[in-house]
Amino acid sequence: MMKFRFRRQGNDPQREKIKQDLFAFNKTVEHGFPSQPSALAYDPKLQVMAIGTKSGAIKVYGAPGVEFTGLHKDPATVTQIHFLQGQGRMVSLLDDNTLHLWEIGQKERCSDLREVRSFGLPGRSGIESTSATRVTVLLVKSSGDLLTLGTEGGGVHFLELPSLRLLDKSLFHDEIMQSVPDDYRCGRSLGPVEALQEHPLHPHKTLIGYSKGLVVLWDRNSRHADNLFLGKQQLESLVWVRSGNSFVSSHSDGGYMVWSVSSTTPCTHEPVTSTIPYGPFPCKAVNKILWRTIQSGAAQVLFSGGMPRASYGDRHCLTILQDSAHVTLDFTSRVIDFFTVHHVERDQEFDDPSALVVLLEEELVVIDLQTAGWPTVPAPYLAPLHSSAITCSYHISNVPSKLWERVVSAGLQQQCSAQACTNWPICGGKNLAPEVKQRELLLTGHEDGTVRFWDASGVALQPLYRLSTASIFQTDCEHNDSLTQTAEEEWPPFRKVGCFDPYSDDPRLGVQKICLCKYSGKMVVAGTAGQVIVMYLCDEKSDHMIDLATVDLLQDREGFTWKGHDRLPPKSGSVLFPPGFQPIVLVQCMPPAAVTAVTLHAEWNLVAFGTSHGFGLFDYHRRSPVLARCTLHPNDSLAMEGPLSRVKSLKKSLRQSFRRIRKSRVSGKKRAVLSSPSSKVQEANAQLAEQDAEVTPVQRRIEPRSADDSLSGVVRCLCFADTFLRDGTHHGPTMWAGTNSGCVYAYALDVPQQEKFSEQSVEALLGKEIQLMHRAPVVSIAVLDGRGSPLPEPYEVSRDLAKAPDMQGSHSVLIASEEQFKVFMLPKVSAKTKFKLTAHEGCRVRKVALVSFCSAASEDYSENGLVCLTNLGDLHVFSVPALRPQVRYDCIRKEDISGIASCVFTKTGQGFYLISPSEYERFSLSARVITEPQCRVEVERPYEPAEVGSCTSVSPQANGTHKSQSPGQSRNEVFEEMQSALSSPALDSPNSSADITLDTTGEITVEDVKDFLVSVDEAENNLRNMSDEDSRPPGILIN
Repeated sequence: MMKFRFRRQGNDPQREKIKQDLFAFNKTVEHGFPSQPSALAYDPKLQVMAIGTKSGAIKVYGAPGVEFTGLHKDPATVTQIHFLQGQGRMVSLLDDNTLHLWEIGQKERCSDLREVRSFGLPGRSGIESTSATRVTVLLVKSSGDLLTLGTEGGGVHFLELPSLRLLDKSLFHDEIMQSVPDDYRCGRSLGPVEALQEHPLHPHKTLIGYSKGLVVLWDRNSRHADNLFLGKQQLESLVWVRSGNSFVSSHSDGGYMVWSVSSTTPCTHEPVTSTIPYGPFPCKAVNKILWRTIQSGAAQVLFSGGMPRASYGDRHCLTILQDSAHVTLDFTSRVIDFFTVHHVERDQEFDDPSALVVLLEEELVVIDLQTAGWPTVPAPYLAPLHSSAITCSYHISNVPSKLWERVVSAGLQQQCSAQACTNWPICGGKNLAPEVKQRELLLTGHEDGTVRFWDASGVALQPLYRLSTASIFQTDCEHNDSLTQTAEEEWPPFRKVGCFDPYSDDPRLGVQKICLCKYSGKMVVAGTAGQVIVMYLCDEKSDHMIDLATVDLLQDREGFTWKGHDRLPPKSGSVLFPPGFQPIVLVQCMPPAAVTAVTLHAEWNLVAFGTSHGFGLFDYHRRSPVLARCTLHPNDSLAMEGPLSRVKSLKKSLRQSFRRIRKSRVSGKKRAVLSSPSSKVQEANAQLAEQDAEVTPVQRRIEPRSADDSLSGVVRCLCFADTFLRDGTHHGPTMWAGTNSGCVYAYALDVPQQEKFSEQSVEALLGKEIQLMHRAPVVSIAVLDGRGSPLPEPYEVSRDLAKAPDMQGSHSVLIASEEQFKVFMLPKVSAKTKFKLTAHEGCRVRKVALVSFCSAASEDYSENGLVCLTNLGDLHVFSVPALRPQVRYDCIRKEDISGIASCVFTKTGQGFYLISPSEYERFSLSARVITEPQCRVEVERPYEPAEVGSCTSVSPQANGTHKSQSPGQSRNEVFEEMQSALSSPALDSPNSSADITLDTTGEITVEDVKDFLVSVDEAENNLRNMSDEDSRPPGILIN
């Protein structure tokens, strides 16, 4: 039999133009809280805030929708950030001892963040942790033209801004020691520079604090020490009192001191007052302190740390003191930094702070300082998505206004009295994004049994409403809360602040699947212990009992014993529920395994659910089960152990290992046959095949999966559809279920009319059972109408919200497995077309969605597409129902398994996936629907840089996976190439901030590195000598 090969036709230019108008891949914005924050800064003139991270990212936030993101070239930890107030510039210090100048620039109508230049102090910094030139603290002068650096060697250096040029006015250790009295000196060193503060009235004077306790008021104009404050306790931080007559120092013993500044006493031995708020027992260090004056009363003292070491040394606290008022804010994560929003104008006599902003390791907390009781201010963005670990997500496009208003109203009633109604204090910039036409909801399920509703319509992901399912069950959380409450009434006056709580009372509460009908307000929440909760949206609080139902999915099958966790015991009696989503009925699957699939059809009052044992169908109107089907294979022993069981089937794993060895031996023998005398013919055929590779794509051989693979009965997907299943003339309700073994079950449902719901019960009859040849897990099932379009959602046709499906032409079902997509004609279930993704691309399907792509050129033209995310992290778009490949994009790193598993698509061509436990990356596949920051910040720059050519644009992606290359490299090009040659692959990770030790044994001798090993004195001398060299161009990193 002869085989004919037909060459593919070339690309159609008209079709390529249509594809350009339909598809475009962009990573647009990062939602949530930055992972591993390490630095904080605030510009009171522009009213914007900057956060630096350990991955080298800088994120600037203003009013909701005003966001900028920049990424340093090297993934080093950002240790400090300081704004040049009002100029839209800031200086960042990395842990590799380099300084970087950033600028908010203008690009078309919008603003963006870009790095302008960098600088490093001379010397081989970073070899020793106590290097003399290692920068410890920065101070940007209020004039914005000078940057002061304090180093570990005790030196203070000055850089011109914005050129970052080193000036010849450095202040060194020995110059200060000449002014110190002999009895205080007595052989002690000053230690590193710990704090730098500009005098509030005399900008040319700087307060310099050394770690050993000495504080010097230095006049930069006269190069003279006006005042010496001979502290004896290790210094942590300094802050001026606004009048300039005194300052406050905090120390390592948990106390703070107030020092008086007077021109008549140039040398002060003792402070005016010394206080240890939580003494007399040993306390931890007060890391930072702020002193804010108030016109209407006593000053406010705010400081972090200082807790009694023995009793509360593990607490993360920030204290607010004012007269007799004393509050100890107790956080669940470490305090990174904090600042107050207050008056900074010189003509103002008092600070009068309005808000306290605290950056924690896992969240951002804002306190209203003008309202009695100091309540928290709800954040419009930067909410901690991971307040409890995210376990699932669900997106709803085009939310009806009625549902939106009811959800927002329920969320507003949840705000407790401890939250203020004050406006968000960080309100700089202007959001230029057009008003959103469609509302979007992102629902996240969490480990503690909560479901959180987020406004995903724009750039700022804003929390709307929080639903808790734990109140339905009997847990130990009430008892624990009462115990902690009694303990918190003691001294210190703790107040728990923040919502980050990574601990769950019971892992069985974890939410696994969510499904919401946006037209009826019905929702299904399914959990880890087999609980399926049907809920409805109610505007009033209710006190009622919960109906209970149990569905046995094993159907009394013998030989199976559940070894996993028990079910969650529901509460008996009536339960009080606040306004919002309230439970109608609790359906308990038995055995209580985690729910793996769920779907809801509110128009038919039906909910379908599946576990690793089977699937069930439940009529929540009549509170009665309709169907229960067991999908277990006789060898599915692992399915009976549960995710929380430690029982492992050793026999099963050994059997699979021997089976793999046997297969590898057989395949090895088959490969050995290729060296037979007929190999020349085969080689010739292989060469011909290579020459014709562009004609017929290579298909990989796929081994059929065994029917007795473990967990083959897991139900992966469920769907409802009104289609033709029994014959080609009568359509009706159907339910479809797909399993891990490649089996698809189709049931014909007899659903009564709406007025007869209470009288007649729903009946289900098995109509079709399809077994895929390779037994690949079924990821998704969708029914297409006669035009090849997906069927509309429940209520859309009856309420004239969508076009009625075509019931004249023949319907088809699209079945997506992990290895291929296949379209079957209904009702005969005959194969129409397919695409073998694994055979062609060598990847497996992880996520699938049907998306409507609207053309960017014409709003009236749109196409339906099948979007697929693979285990390699790439995205594919196929036409529907022809299954022709359209575009392919790289999206997620293949090593990022959690990111791939967390991906969720929208119906308009966008998507979300987790780039860290606290951040969603938002991307778009549509050329028309793009949600990205469009904002502008008006700045005034009196000092423009001389070199514009050194500006480099920085990629807006801050997860460490996208870096922009500088267009030109000057004299440090060779040095950068040497660094890249010696760099470790671990530096490519965004979370890598550890020190890298290079093993160069036998390659570098002492003679080779002798020139780089300098003492502290030699380094200081080098700095003095370099002050005479004016030929060095600015912005060059000298090493």
